[in-house]
Amino acid sequence: MKIDRPRQNPPARVTILDVARAAGVSKSSVSRFLDERMPKSDSETARRVREIAAQLGYMRDVSASSLRRGKTSMIGVIVPRLTDTVMAMLYEELAHAAARAGQFTIVATTEDEPGADRDAADMLLRRGVNGLILSTSRDHETLTDELCARGVPFVLALRTDGKCRSSIGNDCLGGYLATRHLIDLGHRRIGLIAGPPYASSARGRVEGYHKAMGEAGLEVDPRWVCASTFGIESGAEAARALMAQDRHLTAIFAVNDNTAIGALSALTQMGLSVPQDMSLVGYNDIPIVSHLPTPLTSVKVPFDQIASAALELLETETVTPKNRIRIVNPTLIPRRSTGPVHPAAR
Repeated sequence: MKIDRPRQNPPARVTILDVARAAGVSKSSVSRFLDERMPKSDSETARRVREIAAQLGYMRDVSASSLRRGKTSMIGVIVPRLTDTVMAMLYEELAHAAARAGQFTIVATTEDEPGADRDAADMLLRRGVNGLILSTSRDHETLTDELCARGVPFVLALRTDGKCRSSIGNDCLGGYLATRHLIDLGHRRIGLIAGPPYASSARGRVEGYHKAMGEAGLEVDPRWVCASTFGIESGAEAARALMAQDRHLTAIFAVNDNTAIGALSALTQMGLSVPQDMSLVGYNDIPIVSHLPTPLTSVKVPFDQIASAALELLETETVTPKNRIRIVNPTLIPRRSTGPVHPAAR
């Protein structure tokens, strides 16, 4: 026989007023002592209020305080995809930086499809985010103009359009460091897996490649440059295309680690040994590249600094034209995928 048990009401939520009554202080004092955004007071009263709040099980109602202030604690982040390790690393650093500022992040992905970032931005704004951080900037898109016209605070990260607030790595310097490393090892016929031309990050690294080659007095054969996406398979296809056009290449610089991993796979399938037959450099220094059978030389990007600068730009009311774009410098991490050019190739 089934017995109907009386339904128990959930316990009432402990309020600031409950804490104030138990502590014998004003409601405003409790609010001040428990506000994580305020400097933490170490007075005897503040400690007693925090202790009583913990005993009563008080939890701050973030949504209510956000409504009172007319803003939330959410920041929207738009990335091409989270399966891309670079974007996942950037998002983690953004989440950490936001948490340190008492905020949290919500992410939307676009598969790097043209126009998809507009839908993602609208979805995040409907959810009440205070601002947006976009790593999907593409040439000739109008989303940033639309956001400006609507008064939406936003910052570009990793990619830039050259005019809006941006936090990026010094891609030209990184491309230069990668190529200069190969030149210093004696390589003269250096292929380039150039990435997608719509991304400023890829274009900057290509610029650095040409700068290093020109500085060394090396003319770049057009056959040595192959466009790609940022994917592994695209890197493999680009490596095969480069070798089909010039079998005498002795080194390849790929403008991100995924394409470098793809190139490494293709070169191995072609019977070429890295670095004995072909030196290879990637970009971003994602964690896996140091654990490959042949650890990959890569350009390390300081994602934590890029994230911190992006949050700072988003929070700053006004910025000067000089400080509108924050640029942090990468460093080259040499590993076993690069070595001196083979004497027979000199």
